[in-house]
Amino acid sequence: MENYLHIFLISMVPFVELRGAMIYAAVAEMPFLPSLICCVLGNIFPVPFLIKFSKGILTYLSKLDKIGWIFQKIIDRGNKKALQVGSWELLGLFFFVAFPIPGTGAWTASLVAALLQLRIKKCLVAIGLGVIACGIIMGLLSFGIPNLFI
Repeated sequence: MENYLHIFLISMVPFVELRGAMIYAAVAEMPFLPSLICCVLGNIFPVPFLIKFSKGILTYLSKLDKIGWIFQKIIDRGNKKALQVGSWELLGLFFFVAFPIPGTGAWTASLVAALLQLRIKKCLVAIGLGVIACGIIMGLLSFGIPNLFI
């Protein structure tokens, strides 16, 4: 049971996220399906909070002396992209999260969703499905196909 808590918490860590937690689960010889479920839940847990509060935090940081301009530039770029993005933003979030490439995970996708001012419920579905797809890909890579059903 302790290992499940570990992978749940590892899945919540930025940049490591589900990708690192699935590797940990494979190395710890945990069963695939319960590990996948635990990692997906851990990775998705902070997403609504990140979408809800990251824009406010960026706005606050943009008002700081000397470094505020950096955060304002991020906000301005996000607002500009929000006007340019068509109906593909949710599919884009899904693919952004689904492929296990460094820097593309639920945390980054949540920030993108907040900057693009997308609705939390729709983003949560797109990001959640991306996390599940990423978990399956990482399961194949970490556990190996023959070990998925053991």
